[in-house]
Amino acid sequence: MTAIPILSRATFALGLVLTGATALTAQEDKTFTLAAPDALAESGLLGYILPRFSLKTQTRITLAGPDAVADARFGDTGMLAFEGLGTVWRFDSGTDPDAQRFADWLRSDVGRNTVDSYAVEGAALFTSEVEVTQVVVEVSYDGDAQRGETASLAFCGRCHVVSEKNRMNSIGSTPSFAVLRTLTDWEYRFQAFYALNPHPAFTQIADVTDPFDPSRPSPIAAVEMTLDDLENIMAFVQGIAPADLGGPVQSLQD
Repeated sequence: MTAIPILSRATFALGLVLTGATALTAQEDKTFTLAAPDALAESGLLGYILPRFSLKTQTRITLAGPDAVADARFGDTGMLAFEGLGTVWRFDSGTDPDAQRFADWLRSDVGRNTVDSYAVEGAALFTSEVEVTQVVVEVSYDGDAQRGETASLAFCGRCHVVSEKNRMNSIGSTPSFAVLRTLTDWEYRFQAFYALNPHPAFTQIADVTDPFDPSRPSPIAAVEMTLDDLENIMAFVQGIAPADLGGPVQSLQD
């Protein structure tokens, strides 16, 4: 049996020491500071869930006040975490990898079950089933609707059915304004129509669009309008009733 040279044994031993030191350093680096509002900290939830995460991942978490400089924080920004105390709590993990790992754990089955299982005197105070009420803001356009109808007929009526006034003078393959109003993104389609094909080839909005390339002139009589014209058109279109497209197509065998 060939003996291992003494130098090799020493080098091997040193390697083990360095490897152990590296592992220890890596373990010691698994830490982050967490800021939380007083109400959440005093609820007892964090004292319940943080040790469980730390035990699983060997990560040390230092809890700080809401105004502290921290790697991560609970508050009103970041991902949806849980709901309780009349508040939907969000978690902002920042750029810290250990905080991001905690964020992943919070939304995992284990993390969610841990949050849901926290109770005081048998009553659960928090739930991972987060419900957010969406507030729908109705946008109102300040343009002149009557002028908007006139502008729509002049600029758009040669292709689209704008109203009953031009029903027989449009191109049948283009959607009517009433049909466009059924789309959930109708506002975007009208506001940015000049950037959506085929409109850029023949539309000019004063102080907005670039002049036509002389080598590629408009293939038809150009539509030239202003932002005031567009604002008036939006005011007109918002008052159009969406077309009744009927129910889903039914099979004759139904």
